[in-house]
Amino acid sequence: MPDSTVVGLHHEEQDHPELLHHFADPQQQRDASSLGMWVFLATEIMFFGGLFCAYLIYRRWYFGDFAAASKSIDMALGATNTAVLICSSLTVVLAVWAAQTARRTLLLASLAITMLLGLTFLGIKGVEYKQKFDEHHVPGASFSFDHEEIPGHPGQYANPAHAQIFFSLYFVMTGLHALHMIIGLGIFLWLFLAAWRGRFTPEYNTPIEIGGLYWHFVDIVWIYLFPLLYLIDRHA
Repeated sequence: MPDSTVVGLHHEEQDHPELLHHFADPQQQRDASSLGMWVFLATEIMFFGGLFCAYLIYRRWYFGDFAAASKSIDMALGATNTAVLICSSLTVVLAVWAAQTARRTLLLASLAITMLLGLTFLGIKGVEYKQKFDEHHVPGASFSFDHEEIPGHPGQYANPAHAQIFFSLYFVMTGLHALHMIIGLGIFLWLFLAAWRGRFTPEYNTPIEIGGLYWHFVDIVWIYLFPLLYLIDRHA
């Protein structure tokens, strides 16, 4: 009798519609997916970590110049984008909970709102980039950053060459972050379409959890970028 029960359970696991043939059971498949995402995120941490290290080294060398360059960035836009991403993390959590509790309407709404917030972030970032282009703060032949006073040091002006280093790092770091956001939007569009077809159930919602991990990582990167790039020496 016990043997027949084991066989029955094994047969049920094999008949699970989302279970891939090389996994013994759904839990093993879920654990493998989670491990794979965490390993991927570890490589992303090393990737962004190199940029953060380069930024911190140059910031230590040219703090006054970096502070002057930072003051030319619209802090209100950066703060708004921070609030937008924090709200998107909340909707991602709601999406995971909705998938685990079979709330299809809430799941679809949460995924849609997350994508809308992501598009809002990119739109605000586009406005910010346009401002930098208009002000000739894009590194290159047309770069201009003359007579910008260093905060807290009246009569001392930023070195344009050092300011150009700041803006080079600014565009690389925020640009790569925006690229990750675009990839995240593609992932969530796929999740939305799959949820619309009713693919996710309380027994199978691993893609929602994995997509949520990626989105939270992108949000956390921005939480570090905002103070490093926007809040340098902002006190009176």
